Amino acid sequence: MKLLTRTFPHGVHPKEHKDTAPLPIERMPFTDRYVLPLAQHIGAPSKGIVKVGQHVERGEKIAEPGGFVSVALHSPVTGTVRSLDPKRHPNGSLVPAIEIEIDRYAGQETPRGTPADPQAGSIDDFVARIQQMGLVGLGGAAFPAHVKYRIPDGAVVKELLVNGCECEPYLTCDHRVMLENAEDVVRGSVVLRDRIGAHLATIGVERNKLDAVAALQEAAKGDDRVRVVPLEVKYPQGAEKMLVKAVLGVEVPAGKLPLEVGVLVNNVSTVACLADIFDRGTPLVERVVTVAGPAVRRPSNLIVPIGTPVRAVLEYCGGLTGDAREIVMGGPMMGQPLGSIDVPVIKGTSGLLAFTESKLARPAEYHCLKCGRCVEACPVFLNPSRLARLAKVGKYEDMERFQVMDCMECGSCSYACPSNIPIVQLIRVSKSWVRERQRDAKIAQAKEAAEQAAKPAADGPGDASAKDGKETNR
Repeated sequence: MKLLTRTFPHGVHPKEHKDTAPLPIERMPFTDRYVLPLAQHIGAPSKGIVKVGQHVERGEKIAEPGGFVSVALHSPVTGTVRSLDPKRHPNGSLVPAIEIEIDRYAGQETPRGTPADPQAGSIDDFVARIQQMGLVGLGGAAFPAHVKYRIPDGAVVKELLVNGCECEPYLTCDHRVMLENAEDVVRGSVVLRDRIGAHLATIGVERNKLDAVAALQEAAKGDDRVRVVPLEVKYPQGAEKMLVKAVLGVEVPAGKLPLEVGVLVNNVSTVACLADIFDRGTPLVERVVTVAGPAVRRPSNLIVPIGTPVRAVLEYCGGLTGDAREIVMGGPMMGQPLGSIDVPVIKGTSGLLAFTESKLARPAEYHCLKCGRCVEACPVFLNPSRLARLAKVGKYEDMERFQVMDCMECGSCSYACPSNIPIVQLIRVSKSWVRERQRDAKIAQAKEAAEQAAKPAADGPGDASAKDGKETNR
């Protein structure tokens, strides 16, 4: 495909704050207890298969997938299952979880299983192994990876696009993975490229990570079907549709996936895990997390076992400053503020950012100036100002008509707004209403269909005979 551009239209340029980029990855020491929510990914929660008091080894499966759009869960440590009670999830809800107390006398070696040839067997075998190894997208969304890799019949993937942009401020975990594990990133890209039948694997990396570009190019030497493409620095370039436009110059239609234009997109840390899964037989039990922000004493890039309490991670990084006011899981643009630090690191945790009161101070909100900056910033060409005005007066049906569901909630509009209007928050609330409305409509349709299906039976010969019988008995 011809390269037309090295970025995408619109977007914003927030301050990068990539101060942790030079910091090598270090291993987080093990702590006493780990909490593994069964809902750590998009889709059906996993189904626990362990009992209280059961001894488990590090890397042992403790939960099976709860459906096709679900993955297995593995113990991050060798220890004993202490509880199966609901625990607080980072999103604030109480969810079923498995709590494991560590065995202090165990070696806690990195689990190694049986390597497998990724090209052997059917695509279903490939997909099943990844599902059973618990792999989800590690860029933040935590979508089960195997679902993406199960290409629908009739669809053709021409190119695998690997996302190394990491465009959110503060986060540098992907940067360090590309630098320190470049061979695994390339190996995983090749495994996936060949398995899904793509002709080319392209790794897109923003120009503020040129050392990572060099490391990946060195690792890819000898394979002319792997290329590394430097991109301009812009947010949200890591979004799938924006990355496809930036690298390939191709527009993904509204409401469609990149697969519609023959492209599959995956995060660099996700494809690096494919090398663990197939070459070393290692399931997903830990991930790299950036700990940063003005309120953390020792910013770091850490390998953290899944289920580690956020409190323990922050304590290992020197604790928080006295003026710390908020912890965000993920990046500052799309991340989730935590209501408590006694929640666990989960598979989708790319960062833990600590902010002070001064950084959180929200300027006064003013009336919309109709300046159009939010329109210029929106990467999917919506009119955020109009959507915000409709949201404020509760005209959600009109918002649906103006394609509010195409909004990916990147926050570019709020960042660009000179009147400090919380546009993305207004849109997020309205999208929740639209989803509920769509869900209720589906339930109503299903109920109506069921009633229609039951109606002929009610008027059937059996009922008629019963009716005749009753009349005769009179």
